[in-house]
Amino acid sequence: MSKVDVVLGTFFGDEGKGKIIDYLSSTADVSVRCSGGNNAGHTITVNGKKFAFHLIPSGILNDNTKAIIGNGVVIDPKVLIEEINLLHKENISTNNLFISNKAHIIMPYHIVLDKLLEEHRGNNKIGTTSRGIGPAYCDKYERSGIRVEDFVTPNFRNIAKKNIEFKNTILKAFGYEPLDADSIIAEYEEYAKFLSPYVKDTINIIHQSLASNKRILCEGAQATLLDIDFGTYPFVTSSSPSIGGVCTGTGISPRDIGEVYGVLKAYSSKVGEGPFLTEQNNEIGNTIRELGHEYGTTTKRPRRCGWLDLVALKYSARINGLTGLAINHLDTVGKLDKIKLCVSYIHNGKVSMDYSTNPIYISNCEPVYEEFERKFWRFK
Repeated sequence: MSKVDVVLGTFFGDEGKGKIIDYLSSTADVSVRCSGGNNAGHTITVNGKKFAFHLIPSGILNDNTKAIIGNGVVIDPKVLIEEINLLHKENISTNNLFISNKAHIIMPYHIVLDKLLEEHRGNNKIGTTSRGIGPAYCDKYERSGIRVEDFVTPNFRNIAKKNIEFKNTILKAFGYEPLDADSIIAEYEEYAKFLSPYVKDTINIIHQSLASNKRILCEGAQATLLDIDFGTYPFVTSSSPSIGGVCTGTGISPRDIGEVYGVLKAYSSKVGEGPFLTEQNNEIGNTIRELGHEYGTTTKRPRRCGWLDLVALKYSARINGLTGLAINHLDTVGKLDKIKLCVSYIHNGKVSMDYSTNPIYISNCEPVYEEFERKFWRFK
């Protein structure tokens, strides 16, 4: 029987998963996006042309690959339609795109609430992209979310109207203008018509493919240290971009998983707030940022840069059961005269190889580095 190969980020995201996914998906029969929303992004260059995907799986560029948006994803339909139309402009077919009927829809009130919540955090901002991801997941688990299978039926109007009326009471309480339910519903009904042909029971498609000995590739969004459970909470995303999210976001069982590739860079980077022990908020950090073009695919924000943390990498390998590593940007650090690797921590005066997402623990840690000079490598 075939096995499912998985590509995951090992740190804070932006490790170059798209390149690895595109390489592996060239021989995959099915490519599945498991979690997250359009707060994530993969940039892939094919024949000199750049494609930035925020929702569509990278496998879409291969005609023989079924590209599936899994049930664990929250979908902004406007963004998804924009991506589809951009592909059509490049004469790339989307006949191989499938959307899970169990995925959830991001509505305008999710985006407004996301911005409102971040604003009211004051000095404790998380650094959210304000794209409605968190509030959409909140509604999913609060059981008032809108599944794709409802979105593409007449029942959508009733659910959306009830939801908007309730969200308006929250917006009014904070002094915000209420949303116009009728105009939103009319707009999103048009989006539903456009996306309806792509909606399928993707769990059946995946398991039929497994039964037919097809090769399946699951692509993660964000990365392990942004995981809602295992990341640097609360400075995390709202989903599970670690190995557990692959199963819950697709319907694939743990027994079906084969290789788990962890993607990392030869240094570390992070977008947004939160602890980052090996960050170099100095000239070397700025140099790495410019050499590595470290600006967000989705947000365009400059990324915080620092040295590679092997303690955190060991933690990520444990969580995900990594079977292999794909290391990007070796050429970036290869341009430096010296590089450093964090090989352990000093915690309360003692050497430690244990990583923790507890902010108190991290605040009491200092990185221990080994330094390597340029003579040990050949990059120019």
